[in-house]
Amino acid sequence: MKQMTLSNIARACNGVLVGAADDIEITSAVLDSRQVTEGALFFATIGERVDGHRFIGSVYEKGACCVVTQKEPSQVEEEHGVPKEAWGPYILVENTLQALKDIAEFYRSTLTIPIVGITGSVGKTSTKEYIAGVLSQKYQVLKTEGNFNNEIGVPLTLLRIREEHEAAVIEMGISDFGEMHRLSKMARPNICVITNIGQCHLENLKTRDGILKAKSEIFDYMDPNGEVCLNGEDDKLATVTQVNGKAVHFFGLGSNPKEEVCATDIVSKGLFGSDAVLHMLDRTLPVHVTIPGIHMVTNAAAAACVGSLLGLSDEQIAEGIRSVVPVSGRSNLISLPQYTLIDDCYNANPVSMKAAIDLLAIADNRKIAILGDMFELGADSDKMHEQTGEYAGSAKIDRIICIGPSSRHMFDGAVKAGAGDVLYYEDRETFLQEWQEEKDELLPANSTILIKASHGMEFEKIVEALEK
Repeated sequence: MKQMTLSNIARACNGVLVGAADDIEITSAVLDSRQVTEGALFFATIGERVDGHRFIGSVYEKGACCVVTQKEPSQVEEEHGVPKEAWGPYILVENTLQALKDIAEFYRSTLTIPIVGITGSVGKTSTKEYIAGVLSQKYQVLKTEGNFNNEIGVPLTLLRIREEHEAAVIEMGISDFGEMHRLSKMARPNICVITNIGQCHLENLKTRDGILKAKSEIFDYMDPNGEVCLNGEDDKLATVTQVNGKAVHFFGLGSNPKEEVCATDIVSKGLFGSDAVLHMLDRTLPVHVTIPGIHMVTNAAAAACVGSLLGLSDEQIAEGIRSVVPVSGRSNLISLPQYTLIDDCYNANPVSMKAAIDLLAIADNRKIAILGDMFELGADSDKMHEQTGEYAGSAKIDRIICIGPSSRHMFDGAVKAGAGDVLYYEDRETFLQEWQEEKDELLPANSTILIKASHGMEFEKIVEALEK
């Protein structure tokens, strides 16, 4: 990794380098001891359940060239039985996680490639996939993997950038004030994209205005000459007209006259996506969006906006949009002999729930929604669950299954809206047990089934059960 010598790394994190030549250059940086390869830098972090210091002896055996530690060898030997003789070079710091962020910030300062930072209440991951898909038509692109979008995931993603990469797309997620400020300080994005201002993390951020303020911290350390792309359909984002004295770029579906990229003539192809026409300043571009749902068309418009700023041709933009496929747990269609599953169980909030219900409603066979609790909604959680249930109950869905303590309010809302077939289960295990006993009764064959809840509900186990 260019300029990532042990001496530079130690200076970046205010650490003390012990037992190594200053000019050794690392090949990678990891927190997971299982990912250590020859020449790696291993961060011995202290987690809720596991203390990474216990693995220090084994990582040297696997080829780690250095360890970042907040404990002296004598302390690690006393606590975890790792003998001092097993140690190789190490950098002693006050806090390993802070050192990770400091080192990632230093590494970012050595890079010259454009970095696109993406945040928002809903749609960050799918928008990341569309932007990466478009940019990869011209550049070698690195993108955030999985849910690596927090104060651990973002620095690890930055440290995965290599000389062959020509652009990076970084997803940035938060739950409280100050977090985005710290993420932006590391990522220093050249282009900032905000998908929307919804109702996530209200426990800490309280209101949508609070969410807007917290998300806008992404501008704190962006390139002063950088660009900002915002969803013009969002009422809160539409109020942001300038950043650093430069006009922002709006994208959307045409309701905001300020949108530089807007999608019109949208034709749903059911669960097989949508066709649309993108209007980009003085030209139009027909595109096919492979993932179903009108919100995916908005995400594609965001990708076209970023692609235009980074010099892609219309043909490259259209091909990039067409190339995107669903990510597991996020509107991922799974075709089984008996069912079609809409696996959308990675996360949930009222906005994404309603979008998923709209998606299910366009299926052309029996429609079943398996919906679970939404977390971090604050004081109005019960009301929001009830409103989501009312929305589902008013949609053309044949059966609604609500699972979880908070989803009792979702059940009540669906019944209140007049839904005729609504079931409630206290937990996932109870539902799966009844399904094992009454498979065809509970989930009849030839059904399209939406499975959606917050990640902590572990609804992926429902997906796995149905796949088996």
